[in-house]
Amino acid sequence: MKIAILGTGYVGLTTGICLSEIGHYVTCIDINEQKIKNLQVGISPIYEPGLDELLVKNTLEERLFFTTSFSEGLESAEIIIIAVGTPQRNDGAADLSYLEDAAAHIATHIQANTVVVIKSTVPVGTNEFIKDLIQKNCPKEISFEIVSNPEFLRQGSAIKDTMKADRIVIGSENEQAREKIKEMYKPLNVPFIMTNIRSAEMIKYASNAFLASKISYINEISNLCEAVGANVEDVAKGMGKDFRIGEAFLHAGIGYGGSCFPKDVKALLYTAKLNGVNFGFLNEVIAINDHQHELLVEKASKRFGSLAGKKIALLGLSFKPETDDMREAPSIKISHALLTLGAKVSAYDPVAIENAKHILGETIEYASSVKEAVNNADAVFIVTEWNEFKELDIKSLTQSMKNPIIFDGRNCILESKLRDCKTVEYYPIGKPSILINIM
Repeated sequence: MKIAILGTGYVGLTTGICLSEIGHYVTCIDINEQKIKNLQVGISPIYEPGLDELLVKNTLEERLFFTTSFSEGLESAEIIIIAVGTPQRNDGAADLSYLEDAAAHIATHIQANTVVVIKSTVPVGTNEFIKDLIQKNCPKEISFEIVSNPEFLRQGSAIKDTMKADRIVIGSENEQAREKIKEMYKPLNVPFIMTNIRSAEMIKYASNAFLASKISYINEISNLCEAVGANVEDVAKGMGKDFRIGEAFLHAGIGYGGSCFPKDVKALLYTAKLNGVNFGFLNEVIAINDHQHELLVEKASKRFGSLAGKKIALLGLSFKPETDDMREAPSIKISHALLTLGAKVSAYDPVAIENAKHILGETIEYASSVKEAVNNADAVFIVTEWNEFKELDIKSLTQSMKNPIIFDGRNCILESKLRDCKTVEYYPIGKPSILINIM
């Protein structure tokens, strides 16, 4: 099939590359000229494991193309996929302006017998709104169908999540359109969920809000575990073995971030209010997560009394490992809070430093290695659970610090590694602290 994709962010680029990998001819369209020039020569704008190799492979095999021209990209397209951003507005609602711009371009260039697919995360009713918008602005003789096809990608495993998806949701009121999109994905051999458009739109928000709720729940349990002397990891294991609960997203830490959970939870809450539904549960999910972001700062303040003049090493800046995405990353709030309290911050991340600079600027120092970040530090905050940090030589790390104190926001340091240290203070999340002082 000939497929056009509007947008080359995480969703659009990953979708385009994977569809070309299974044999389709895909043209990705973006208005950012420099981004398109880079993609044409195999340079990806995002860090995502496995993406670069497939980008180069399918470009060389002439199944994957990139352009800034809508007339060129949409020409002869059987399927048009909209994968533009829907960022959060100040009132919590989704900003649909990029989607409306995409609809305007489609209306100008659309051809008959085309299926328009909205893969962007959108509030219930948006597919119908966009369909009306296209119909009002395209020639009367042009007919097309619209399909809701939400994405369920996790940054850091986006290729796997596309090629080996748990399910593919296809929402449409037209059987032929549903079948065409099903045929597009057929080589993936994964389960299909066929619904009406509004149910498909709701599935995306309901899924992300549930996962975010699960994270906030285990984080609140972890705080209670600390208060009563329980171990949240043992509690989570005992809970997760119950098949009704499951083990996923029961890892206590400093809260969720990224481009999806924060905005999707708030967008669902906004939709509920708009429709007169009291969804107060989601308010608590958000409040718990906001507090969790600053938990390490609270722990450090309690330990030191004052953080003024203290050097704090942040290990990890991205909101999760295997991505350079800084959107809603806990490291942002942590940095601001530390600076407000007069601390000095030295941060290291394997891939996210350049993106962090766009947000935090020169307010903090950026180190080129763990060793540089922790040198002469009063304390270490582990903010992102990169494998590099899980495998640290803790004995060597603490020896280069002014004070051998570790606040582990992701519970990623094994207790056995701490036992090798002559002196260390280790403060995890939801577990008893470990204080070693061998004279």
